[in-house]
Amino acid sequence: MPTQIPVADQTLLSNLDWRYAVKKFDAARKIPQATWATIEEATRLAPSSYGLQPWRFVVVNDPTVRAKLRPLSWNQPQITDASHLIVFCRKIDVTVADVDAYVADIAAQRGVPADTLKDYRGMMVGSVSSPAGLPGGSMETYTRSQTYIALGVFLTTCAMLGVDACPMEGFDPKGYDGILNTSKDGYMPVVLGAAGYRASDDWLANLKKVRASKEKVFRYV
Repeated sequence: MPTQIPVADQTLLSNLDWRYAVKKFDAARKIPQATWATIEEATRLAPSSYGLQPWRFVVVNDPTVRAKLRPLSWNQPQITDASHLIVFCRKIDVTVADVDAYVADIAAQRGVPADTLKDYRGMMVGSVSSPAGLPGGSMETYTRSQTYIALGVFLTTCAMLGVDACPMEGFDPKGYDGILNTSKDGYMPVVLGAAGYRASDDWLANLKKVRASKEKVFRYV
């Protein structure tokens, strides 16, 4: 079984307070390969509805491709200057075949007969076969929401590892698809994650983080 090692409360809060959406990356600084591998693995471990993982993460390393993507992203410099760029894509349609592939993975990885999972399979098939009944009322809303869970894990992981990151919705998903061809595999870009290290002259870096008070955002019943 995996080992759970608690992080000190203040360490967690300090790292999350340190985190901000970087506007200017130091283009000369690159994330070490081992650190990036940890970020990828943490993102892969993100939770999802039923565990179906209706997403794909496209890591764009080619500088030529990133240069083509920048005009499709309101010309934001993070696209080309960040050490790494990851495109979070939602699965366009989750099908019975996807459910069956997942059930097969569960059976193989946990060493259990597939027929012992028939009730679980039935629940999943019922859900994906009736998209109007999914949370949000459509397959698109459902898979988009799930993909944002993975983004949250990505951002938190970066903060805990001392890596800067910036979530980005300001881009043309169809334009990205035209370059990355994600839809041919059944996926559509939803949100971006740029990661690297803040530039020393990023104007936003030293500003106090502004958040609503606990009394405004929490309600206790």
